[in-house]
Amino acid sequence: MSILSNITRRSIMVWRRNRDVFFTTWKTNFLPPFLEPILYLVAMGLGFGILIGKVEYEGIMVEYAMFLAPGLVAISSMYSAFFECTYGSYVRMHYQKTFDAIIATPLSIEDVIAGEMFWGATKSFLNSTIVLVVVCIAGLARFPGILIVPFIGFLSGLMFAAIAMIFTALVPNIDSFNYPFFLLITPMFLFSGTFFPLSVLPGWGQALAELLPLTHSTRLIRDLSYNMIGWTDLLGVIYIIMLTGITFVVAIILMRRRLIK
Repeated sequence: MSILSNITRRSIMVWRRNRDVFFTTWKTNFLPPFLEPILYLVAMGLGFGILIGKVEYEGIMVEYAMFLAPGLVAISSMYSAFFECTYGSYVRMHYQKTFDAIIATPLSIEDVIAGEMFWGATKSFLNSTIVLVVVCIAGLARFPGILIVPFIGFLSGLMFAAIAMIFTALVPNIDSFNYPFFLLITPMFLFSGTFFPLSVLPGWGQALAELLPLTHSTRLIRDLSYNMIGWTDLLGVIYIIMLTGITFVVAIILMRRRLIK
């Protein structure tokens, strides 16, 4: 608790610093998250959609493009936060020495790390909302449930930012990020119910998928997009909050240990 008590409202200064840098190149930063879902929806939604037709999800039949669209929002949330708090944070920490400069001010180490994770969650919120707008324009999500989706994007973004920061505290060099991306992010990308219903997997595959954080983000966003909230979504929110709390504290401890070395 003493470590968390060192986090003050000054952490917002780190968030504001990253925000200012982000908006100096806003055209470059906003274009990929806008175009990427369009490419996926055209290539997979229309291409595979013609071959697949409709898929069954929670007892209802939906067009494949409509099934895929919420998964793209969840994927955007994961990638945005994970990239920002692995490669982005590592560059600021190791190459640019930004952390060293900030710690020389009245901000604490905990302020710096918390500010980094909150910025990762904010970037996840921005990018997933952009994807959501594209999905809405394509008519692949429904009101009013989608109004809550950006908040799920921020919450799951904070979870992935905290997980990413743990790896940033542990890797010996920037090339080592290939391991978490290959062993954790890619399996989640493929097997979290983003591209196909989990019900097609064998029982053991479904059980493993339920352990993955992206599975719960995807289900929440999809159910909100279809306006069919159930008790499994409440369990998903509890899962995300608990994992965020645990990984947030672990990330602070490990990053503090690394920066003090």
